[in-house]
Amino acid sequence: MAKATKKQALGRGLSALLKDPSNDIKSAQDKHADTIIGNIVELDIDAIEINPFQPRTNFNEETLRELASSIKELGVIQPITVRKLEFNKFQLVSGERRFRASKLIGLTTIPAYIRIANDQESLEMALVENIQRQDLDPIEIALSYQRLIDEIALTQEQMSERVGKKRSTIANYLRLLKLDPIIQTGMRDGFISMGHGRAIINIEDQNEQLDIYEKIITDKLSVRATEALVKNHQNPTASKSAESKPLPKFVKKGIKEFSEYFGHKISVKVSKNGKGQITIPFHSEEDFNRIKKLVQSAK
Repeated sequence: MAKATKKQALGRGLSALLKDPSNDIKSAQDKHADTIIGNIVELDIDAIEINPFQPRTNFNEETLRELASSIKELGVIQPITVRKLEFNKFQLVSGERRFRASKLIGLTTIPAYIRIANDQESLEMALVENIQRQDLDPIEIALSYQRLIDEIALTQEQMSERVGKKRSTIANYLRLLKLDPIIQTGMRDGFISMGHGRAIINIEDQNEQLDIYEKIITDKLSVRATEALVKNHQNPTASKSAESKPLPKFVKKGIKEFSEYFGHKISVKVSKNGKGQITIPFHSEEDFNRIKKLVQSAK
């Protein structure tokens, strides 16, 4: 506890140093730069502006309030990172959720690491750090990778080294940006997963992508079912060929009865030797338990 108090006192002391115009630090070579840069300083929240390079665009209000409640109880455990702009003016590099949550509960100061960086360095730091976060959606990550390519001129190989991800992983994220914007929004809002998106991207025509997307939402298709749907869509001849074998009459009659009993369209496959397989789909745990009871009651 004594160490924490000493550290906080040091941060406030450095804050006072920053507010002295005679000690204005503009580069790493300036007086007191080694004391300030790379250390935790208690900064006035009003002296910090939002980072225009921030790749994150969605901030969940509920989780933000939860974080604010935690900060109110325990304080800001992990300092934010800022870069110095001018005298007593700073810009966020990372930690916008902590910054927003702190403002939400009316804090006037916040602990911050101070760095000196130009616009390009600030953008790269913000993008790379945000890519490492666990709560970014796939499209936010893909857009961050694309900005590193467009604005920092990094190759996929260089990005792989910066963020510690395989080139194939980066390429898979970037491919998501070829999806229709409506599908990208659906992924950001959690209606479909990245796995669904990776399956849909194999269809080039965006109107056809939307048809598949609507079917995924309507029928609540899994990733595996989506992959099969896309495969059949790309090669309908093979699909029709596989389905062209006529089913025995007793099977055709039984399918309707099965479907009515279970409340779902039942699929049946029959091989040449007369053996077959019945598939009963379900859409949720509740639906599965309903079907289970029907099977048990039929014993």
